Amino acid sequence: MTSLPTEMDRTEIEVAAKDLPLHCPLPSQKLWNTHPRVFLDVAATGQARCPYCGTVYKLAGGAAPGHH
Repeated sequence: MTSLPTEMDRTEIEVAAKDLPLHCPLPSQKLWNTHPRVFLDVAATGQARCPYCGTVYKLAGGAAPGHH
């Protein structure tokens, strides 16, 4: 029996600048309490991976220009 994929099964999630500061898991995820909240810096490189669940977050439009 194969189950349908859930949001937590996704390995990549695109986020917008309005979603910053970014943390995983997101409040919109059904299993938002599956691991401790960890803040991720996607602005510097345009993407970040959660060290707990491995989800990759990609900033729409890539890294913010001039951000350190």
